[in-house]
Amino acid sequence: MVIDSEAGSGVANVNARQVEGTKYVEITYDLGTTATVTLAVSSNAGASFTVPASSLTGHIGANVAPGKKRRISWNAGMDWNVQYSDQMRFKVTADDAIAPTGTYMVVDLSGGSSASSYPVSYLNAVPGGGWTDEYMTTKLVMRRIPAGTFTMGSPTNELGRSSNEVQHQVTLTKDFYIGVFEVTQKQWERVMGTWYGRFNNATYRETRPVEQVSYYNIRENPANSAISPNWPTSSQVHADSFMGKLRAKTGISTFDLPTEAQWEYACRAGTTNALNSDDDLTSVSNDASVAAVGRYYYNGGSNGTSNVDTNYGTAKVGSYVPNAWGLYDMHGNVKEWCLDWAWTYDGTENDPPGSSWGWRRMARGGHWGNRAANCRSANRNDPNPDPRYDAPDYHNPHNGFRLVRTLP
Repeated sequence: MVIDSEAGSGVANVNARQVEGTKYVEITYDLGTTATVTLAVSSNAGASFTVPASSLTGHIGANVAPGKKRRISWNAGMDWNVQYSDQMRFKVTADDAIAPTGTYMVVDLSGGSSASSYPVSYLNAVPGGGWTDEYMTTKLVMRRIPAGTFTMGSPTNELGRSSNEVQHQVTLTKDFYIGVFEVTQKQWERVMGTWYGRFNNATYRETRPVEQVSYYNIRENPANSAISPNWPTSSQVHADSFMGKLRAKTGISTFDLPTEAQWEYACRAGTTNALNSDDDLTSVSNDASVAAVGRYYYNGGSNGTSNVDTNYGTAKVGSYVPNAWGLYDMHGNVKEWCLDWAWTYDGTENDPPGSSWGWRRMARGGHWGNRAANCRSANRNDPNPDPRYDAPDYHNPHNGFRLVRTLP
């Protein structure tokens, strides 16, 4: 029996060997996160995986813990006796459809772009020393948000309101994890192997949000074009995109951008006013309440020179007051890409995916160069006549993103 092997989603370093003098095959693999592990067997070099394989023991099935050299033993003599192939191939796949526990999820990116896997762990509380720079650079921390119902949009008397913010009730039926911080330039480099961003001063860039990344760079073709089908028809991502690499190396297939509804629900954290500090604006331009919760034009955003320190342009993530769920920079700093096509709201909905078509993707939260009105919780895309603005292939120094993982 000649053996080859390959890794499915969430698995790395798969090796298989026939135990000498027996009809047993031993398969080892590395697993980055707790998952349901399955084994598929091919006798035609991977053209199809149809060999029966049910006599399995070891690290197989539900709730397999992460670790190096997880081990599966297959009794081939029981399932596939008196048969032989010189083109055997074994594929180990991890399914993350296990509801995790823990208020916070941490992805360890320290291995960089060449790592075979990114370990995932869970915390029930903020560490005693708080969120140090490690959690903004070589680790990525996310907060669990409970399912619930809220009023999306803004009341007609909210200062700075736009007509596309019609209030309507939305119910999110699934818990989800969302980034405590916007994805930073260092985190992007750890996954993609390259630095990205207008604000590229090497002394300060690591903890600044990554920007100038297009929607396509993040989840579709990183060569800056669409995949087909794409959201909302399909949740698939390109294997070479940021999301594709993160999914493959964690085994978590639901990493993605937030929907617009998830974003606003997480931003508000139970509040109903213009800002998640529960304040309303007193000015559409220069407003002290906005200055307390994020970087915008009047507290450093007026200077967009690329080599400035973090007093100007984008701020270091986590520099301002978080919301009630401990999420930072939901107002200002960078606008955050969402999955949805930019379109009008459809009214009362459960888990709305957004419009089925469009030419711009939605981005929320306002950015470092915006005035106060554009940084409100309900604000949608900036009004801009440039047809490229927030188009999915546009590299905009105002746009970054925050990660989401939707739970089963």
